Amino acid sequence: MMSIQQEEKKSEQLRIMCNSVKKLCEEGEYEKCCTFIYKSMSEFPHAAQPHNLLGIVMEKMGDHLTAMKHFRAAWALDPSYRPANHNLNMYGTFMKNGICAFDDSDLCEETLRNIKKEE
Repeated sequence: MMSIQQEEKKSEQLRIMCNSVKKLCEEGEYEKCCTFIYKSMSEFPHAAQPHNLLGIVMEKMGDHLTAMKHFRAAWALDPSYRPANHNLNMYGTFMKNGICAFDDSDLCEETLRNIKKEE
């Protein structure tokens, strides 16, 4: 079992990874994103965040099928992880509305209310 200190360190590392991948995506550096995400997957095999991020990167690279698989993997690892739920809903429709969610900070209050309605 992880100590509180270890859990906080893990959360901070995942937060930093999310921010770094978001910045790299904005710059179009998808290969660097993938390298960074794969490393995070090996360090945190049970975390939803790397799969969610890989889904975003795959979607941006035009690989919709693989993106959806990673969004579902993120959701399976942590059904309470809201960004994965948001991205599954957004990219799983023909009419993509809104922005992708790299992490909770990307979800606006309205989106959070909609997710809570679905739970």
